[in-house]
Amino acid sequence: MPPRENGQEQPVIRDNRKIDPETGQVRDAAVADQVAEQPPAAAAGADGELAAQLAERTADLQRLQAEYVNYRKRVERDRVAVREQAVAGTLTELLPVLDDIGRARDHGELTGGFAKVAESLESALTKLGLSSFGQKGEPFDPTVHEALMHSYSPDVTEPTAIEVLQPGYRLGDRVLRPARVAVAEPGDATPASNDDDEN
Repeated sequence: MPPRENGQEQPVIRDNRKIDPETGQVRDAAVADQVAEQPPAAAAGADGELAAQLAERTADLQRLQAEYVNYRKRVERDRVAVREQAVAGTLTELLPVLDDIGRARDHGELTGGFAKVAESLESALTKLGLSSFGQKGEPFDPTVHEALMHSYSPDVTEPTAIEVLQPGYRLGDRVLRPARVAVAEPGDATPASNDDDEN
């Protein structure tokens, strides 16, 4: 340090800013001067330490960012799942009402204002994603049908729903209630006779 007038050393002030505050330009010369002032061994050690710290901080930042992205995805997935469960629970509770409306319609008792209310309810539930399934004559599928009656018929070539006792409902791909059907399999409807009975 250069001596002061009173004999004490003056402090040395170094501007380590990489950008000149007056011009806004990058100070390449200042960085070169600073590196030149350090002994070569110290400069290499400092560079290695800085590179290690930079790599560590970069890895921490990447890990933190990945955790945040995973957190956001998990929260969004949970929000969708909770909504689907809530809608499915509500629609499941309304299925008996839809069954009553269907029975009233089949018997001709759904007329006047009640018919409009029933249509409004059915259209609102359809907007929520509820759809009915189970038609007479479709192949029996144990994943979406519940067989309540069984018979044999020569008119079918595979197990077939010959009568729909109660329609099934699904919400998207999720089955809320299977269709309850009467199933017929291929075969002779009359029982086979025994040869012993003829003797």
